[in-house]
Amino acid sequence: MKQFQLVATCLFGLEKSLGEELDALGLRRLFTMDGRVLFEGTPADIARANLSLRCAERVLVRLGAFPARSFEELFEGARALPWEEWIGRNDAFPVKGHAIRSQLHSVPDCQSILKKAIVSRLSDSYHMRWFPETGVRYPVEFFLFRDEASLMIDTSGVALHKRGYRPEAGAAPLRETLAAAMAMIARPRQDVLFWDPMCGSGTIAIEAAMILANRAPGLGRRFAGEEFPQLPPALWQQAREQAQAAVRRDAAFEVWASDIDPAVLDLAYENALRAGVEEHMRLFEADVLHIEKPDRRGTIVCNPPYGERLMTPEEVERLYRGMGRHFAEFDPWQIYILAAHPEFERLYGRRADKVRRLSNGMIPCGYYQYFRPAVARRPAH
Repeated sequence: MKQFQLVATCLFGLEKSLGEELDALGLRRLFTMDGRVLFEGTPADIARANLSLRCAERVLVRLGAFPARSFEELFEGARALPWEEWIGRNDAFPVKGHAIRSQLHSVPDCQSILKKAIVSRLSDSYHMRWFPETGVRYPVEFFLFRDEASLMIDTSGVALHKRGYRPEAGAAPLRETLAAAMAMIARPRQDVLFWDPMCGSGTIAIEAAMILANRAPGLGRRFAGEEFPQLPPALWQQAREQAQAAVRRDAAFEVWASDIDPAVLDLAYENALRAGVEEHMRLFEADVLHIEKPDRRGTIVCNPPYGERLMTPEEVERLYRGMGRHFAEFDPWQIYILAAHPEFERLYGRRADKVRRLSNGMIPCGYYQYFRPAVARRPAH
């Protein structure tokens, strides 16, 4: 079966987790850079990747890459690519993209040049000068980095973090792909209680439950590539059947999700229901500073307020201090906290065993990981 160069994009900081997911799918990685992983795959792998990747934002087919220091180079490089192998005479091909550290930094100008180049190539192939663009939609994406252009076709359509289970969210929603990565890093296990005590709309807990149930994140949605003749329906049907068969329907585990706001718990339950994991969830009202440790092994994973949309900065600092004191009572549980405050460890009162730099939207964050017993930890000064 034909092999393509494929690109999986992700939030900054999730490249390692995304790469490990590709490895688990048996796909060969070619190159990794900030926000994207290049890999090889067949048409069937395109369907599998869209359905299965928890940390990816999009899966794209890379048609080619070339130097683009001028608009002429951009035009000629794009025109040389085999667009007719994908785009038919009636199909739509909107163009969007990004330019980083490149001489060609104007995105609108690059969009215009690329559109003209694709039209020129298709005109030669189909002997047409005007294209109605009423057929299948092939989203074209460009990425200009250090004067090299990569041109791709997006097979995902709506970004992959939109699983379909969360039509509504709380006041400060966490993107599903970031929540999945947080859960994956915390290594959820069926014999260890996973608990988000500040759950909001339940995203972290739901993603953890989906991981434990081995439920593919894309089972509840559709993808742009399902309309492409190059990716026939049988491939998508087979990928869905394989993903459904892999769900652990007899898995015996429980994920806890609690919050001080009872209104968001109703929202969290509806989301869990749509995600197909409600039977594994226990949702209840509780103040994070007054929760009690159950007599079992456990892991706490949470995304407390940053002091922007929820709480004031002063209230957040008090919260972090209180969490540090209260969570000490949960030792030797493992604790994972996503926070944007540069002094989080000092406020929390303990230096993390490991910190991973992540990005929550446009907010740089640290993912503070406490997995050693408290006696082995150093206080934060």
